[in-house]
Amino acid sequence: MTRSRATAIGFIAVLLWALLALFTVGSAPVPPLLLNALCFAVGGAIGLIWTAMDGGLRQLRAVPLRIYAFGTIGLFGYHALYFSALRLAPAAEAGLIAYLWPLLIVLLSGLLPGERLRPGHLTGALLGFSGAAVIISGGATGFSATYLPGYGLAMLCALTWSGYSVLSRRLGDAPTASVAVFCLASAALSAALHLVLEETVWPQDALGWAATLGLGLGPVGLAFFVWDIGVKRGDIQLVGTASYAAPLMSTLILVVTGIAAPSWSLALAAVLITGGAGLAALASMRAGRFASAKASGSRP
Repeated sequence: MTRSRATAIGFIAVLLWALLALFTVGSAPVPPLLLNALCFAVGGAIGLIWTAMDGGLRQLRAVPLRIYAFGTIGLFGYHALYFSALRLAPAAEAGLIAYLWPLLIVLLSGLLPGERLRPGHLTGALLGFSGAAVIISGGATGFSATYLPGYGLAMLCALTWSGYSVLSRRLGDAPTASVAVFCLASAALSAALHLVLEETVWPQDALGWAATLGLGLGPVGLAFFVWDIGVKRGDIQLVGTASYAAPLMSTLILVVTGIAAPSWSLALAAVLITGGAGLAALASMRAGRFASAKASGSRP
C-alpha cells in the first residue's frame, strides 16, 4: 500500500466521525449504555472480519491484558459519555464541546517528558475554551442551566479521549487487530451495566435502527480501523490536521439536516474550537521542524 493511499484511507475516518452526532440523534430514544452495547457489538464484528481477512487473529494472543483493559476503558468511556451528553443537551453544542479532544491532546502531550507547552499551544487553548464558553453561555439565546449536565458530560468526554490518546503512547504499540477486542469487550461491559442501570428502550422505527446500525458500521466501527491505517502507514501530520475539520463538518451536517438551527453563536463556537485546535497543532509541527533542523545542524 502506498503512503498516499494510506493517507486517503485515513481521511475516511474523519468523514465517518463527522456523522457521529447525526447518527446519535437519529438513534434516540435508545439509552446510552444500550446504544454503546449495540454499536460496539456491530463494530467488534466488523473488526473480527477485518482481522480474519488480514490474517491478524494470531496477533491477539500476544497482546498484554493491560492493553485490552486500557483500550476497553477508553472506547467504552468516551462513547458512553458522548451518547449521554447528546441525550441531555443540544447535539451541535454538546458535540462541539466533545470535540475539544484534539486541542486537549496537544496540550496534554506538551506535558510529556521531552515536550513543552509553547505560546501557540496556549493561544489555541484560549480560543478553544472561548468557543466552549460561547456554547455554555447560550450565545444569543442566553444562559440555560437545563443543558449544563450534558455540557459537563461532553467536557468529560473530551478529557477521556484526550487522556486515553496521550497515555496510550506510554503503553507501546498494539496491533490494529486488538481494536476488535476493545469493541467486543466494550459491548459486553455496556450490556452488563445497561441491565443494572437503565430501562431497555429499543429504536422506535426503521430510521432509528438504521441510525444505530450506521453508528456501529461507521463512526463506532470502520472508523477505528481506517484511522489506524492512516496514522501508521500514511502521512500522520496530514491525517491529524484533517481531523480538526471534523467539528465544523459535524456542525454543518446537523444544520443542513435541520437538527440544529443555524446561528452566529454556533458558527463562532465551531470556528473558535476548530481554529484553536489547528493553531495548537501548528505550534507543535513548527516546534518539531525546529528541533529536527537544530539536530541536523541546519537553519530552520
